[in-house]
Amino acid sequence: MDQNRLSITDQRTGAQYEVPIVDGTIRAMDLRKIKTSPDDFGLMTYDPAFLNTSSCRSSITYIDGDVGILRYRGYPIEELAEKCSFLEVSWLLLNGELPTPEELGEWTGLIKRHTMLHETTKKFLEGYRYDAHPMGMLISTIAALSTVYPEAKHVFDADNRKLQIARLIAKMPTICAYCYRHHFGLPYVYPDNDLNFTENFMNMMWKMFEPKYLANPILSRALDILFILHADHEQNCSTNTMRCVGSAQGDPYVGCSAAAAALYGPLHGGANEEVLKMLDLIGSKDRVPAFIQQVKDGGGKLMGFGHRVYKNYDPRARIIKWAADQVFTVTGYNKKIEIALELERIALEDEYFIKRKLYPNVDFYSGIIYEAMGFRPDLFTVLFAIPRVVGWLAQWQEMLLDPEQKIARPRQIYTGHDERHVVPMAERHVSASGDA
Repeated sequence: MDQNRLSITDQRTGAQYEVPIVDGTIRAMDLRKIKTSPDDFGLMTYDPAFLNTSSCRSSITYIDGDVGILRYRGYPIEELAEKCSFLEVSWLLLNGELPTPEELGEWTGLIKRHTMLHETTKKFLEGYRYDAHPMGMLISTIAALSTVYPEAKHVFDADNRKLQIARLIAKMPTICAYCYRHHFGLPYVYPDNDLNFTENFMNMMWKMFEPKYLANPILSRALDILFILHADHEQNCSTNTMRCVGSAQGDPYVGCSAAAAALYGPLHGGANEEVLKMLDLIGSKDRVPAFIQQVKDGGGKLMGFGHRVYKNYDPRARIIKWAADQVFTVTGYNKKIEIALELERIALEDEYFIKRKLYPNVDFYSGIIYEAMGFRPDLFTVLFAIPRVVGWLAQWQEMLLDPEQKIARPRQIYTGHDERHVVPMAERHVSASGDA
């Protein structure tokens, strides 16, 4: 007898059902055959926030949160961060294999050819107030690119898809840098294709009067590693949004704009900024024990600890912790790292946090590094979006080519009124809740 099945007895009717188990899952649609009568709709699952629902089959990113494993296309994140560049990893996520030297050269050249923004797009950015949040600017500018490249709507044309993917990856750093300089009223700096991906981004951010911007190689490499760590992370909120919009066959610009909007939320992309606020609130290393006790008493929240998926130490946090040491050799020591290390030390030894499996995540150290490198906190989420667009696009392309995927349309459990009828205005009364 096949052991890969689930036997279900419906106590309402006494009927028995056999449901196949494949890859540790059952298909939700198999539950629809469990009915109390022929006209019954059938059984559904109820899973708020998708805590235990797989919405797709994917070969891109593997996470084992209990052990603390993250792999892109089978490669451990630690090896990729140590041995590869961000553009190598981008190719890997999009194509399934690490590039050959010839493929990497062609891919790098393609990205460099598309770093420029159309001049009308620059004017679009200039229309924002000086104090506009860069994520709001980024979201709307990405969406506006849909009008600049209307051919992007031909999503099943492979060559067209490749071109739009390259455009998006190439233009994200340019848009981010222009958002930054807009805030200060500085002239925009055009891309310099003599530089690598992260060096060029730093050039567009910080070049002033020097004839040629020379990025510090330690900072450039640290930023490259941070981009690798943030490139994809399975079916998170923004990736799920990208797949959802893409399932309606929207073009990649509107899909990435929607995904960036999901990333904008403080529970997703804005968490590292919240960590900095927490460290500022603590103020000094000697005040950490009192803050820890305050959190345990329910009087605060430990930002940068815990994760929906990881119930162990986030592997990205270890790498970022190492990168922080490299960055501080250039920028000087940041006193926030003392507070962070003490916070981590106490939390990892405290039974309260151990029992709840609250370990440092990627956001705990990334904000400290970004701040040390000179990035403003309101740019942190944009720095997240620059590499994550690669993951969004890889997941979007995989979704498009998956024959099982259809337009996303979850079900609901209706909890409202049964049928009722309109009462004439003169006979309506205010209810106890204040609603008519």
